Amino acid sequence: MRFNSLPQAPGVYLMRDSKGAIIYIGKASNLRRRVSSYFKGRAQKDLKTAILVPRIRHIDYIACASEREALILEQKLIRRDKPMFNIMWRDDKSFPFVAITKEDFPRIYMTRQRKKGVASYYGPYPNASDVKSLLRWAWKAKIFPLRPCRYEFDVKHPIPYSKVRSCLYLHTGECTAPCVGKISPQRYQKISRKARLFFEGKHETLLKELNAEMARASRRMRFEEAARIRDRIRGISRMNELVTFKEMSPEEVVGRVETSRGLTQLMQTLKLPRPPLRIEAFDISHVQGVETVASMVSFLRGLPDKSNYRKFIIRDVVGVDDFSSMREAVGRRYKRVAMERGRWPDLILIDGGKGQLSAALEALDSITDKPPPVAALAKEEELIFMSDRSDPIRLPKDSPALHIIQRARDEAHRFAVTFHRKRRGKRMLEKAHR
Repeated sequence: MRFNSLPQAPGVYLMRDSKGAIIYIGKASNLRRRVSSYFKGRAQKDLKTAILVPRIRHIDYIACASEREALILEQKLIRRDKPMFNIMWRDDKSFPFVAITKEDFPRIYMTRQRKKGVASYYGPYPNASDVKSLLRWAWKAKIFPLRPCRYEFDVKHPIPYSKVRSCLYLHTGECTAPCVGKISPQRYQKISRKARLFFEGKHETLLKELNAEMARASRRMRFEEAARIRDRIRGISRMNELVTFKEMSPEEVVGRVETSRGLTQLMQTLKLPRPPLRIEAFDISHVQGVETVASMVSFLRGLPDKSNYRKFIIRDVVGVDDFSSMREAVGRRYKRVAMERGRWPDLILIDGGKGQLSAALEALDSITDKPPPVAALAKEEELIFMSDRSDPIRLPKDSPALHIIQRARDEAHRFAVTFHRKRRGKRMLEKAHR
């Protein structure tokens, strides 16, 4: 990881997760020294840092003239944005922990209460659903398949088969089933140790052990076992993505915070399954049906992603027919995405009202059974139309969510008009030369 790009000066740093959300804000008398300290071995022993660091994917920073200026700016930004880790460490009573019990055959589960001597606790974590998803993923991927049951037994006092014969996990083979001796205590404790390394943030140690196990399995011709270990390695490796750095001005920070809020508000208002980090917006441009073109602009985390802009010359529509033109543009775009198995956006935005929305949906229905959410934004009253809503949605004029989709819609319009003028100018020039 390169820390040389960070200045050795006072400032404020903003840590972001994979979705671009600010999760922690801190100040420093020396930005390079302070930020790099989070990623050193000794810092990982601190509970907060051990939980925070695996979530960091990007760090923005603002250089300040003095430590006092950094302190004032830090407090202002924390009050404004309330990052989860800044708030969490003031009062962690309501946040969940992951518990690994201290038994011969340990269990792993989520809890909000810590009982001394019963288990080792890791956390607290800021979001209960994240913890549940993590544990479910680790169970399905067999990263650490510890038993999910609450039966009480140990090495000296096993459970009679008659008591557990109705257990679904036993019969499906999802559980290692220490209750009936399908795994030795030593091997089970080895799995438990891997789980502890995982939640302690010691991923490098864990990955070295797993790589060694995979090599041994391959040498012994146990290729299925080696493949399972390989899948575990891939899953854990995803948690060690590179962290990038970028200097920002205070004004840029305000804009990024506003964008983060807008994306969250847009998800809640439109009832989207996730924040619309990637939005693709469409518009049609022509003059009385002549030289009809369409544009598609891409916005990533609320900002233009110009490398993914697309232009379309409408070929199959004669005269003025914005609905059919929209159907053609949307159809051509996503037929290609489906054919190339490309990435679908989190939200498709159409410039127009119900008619344009219906045309876009018709095109998508002919391509996929599970299209992404589609919304249309009508210009005059700035109403949002969606297929699953009988009434349009009206957002306040100062809404950050409205500002995001307005920017995307306006950029699609600008891009379409520019392309249309270029096509029309070329057409007029060709006429003049005849």
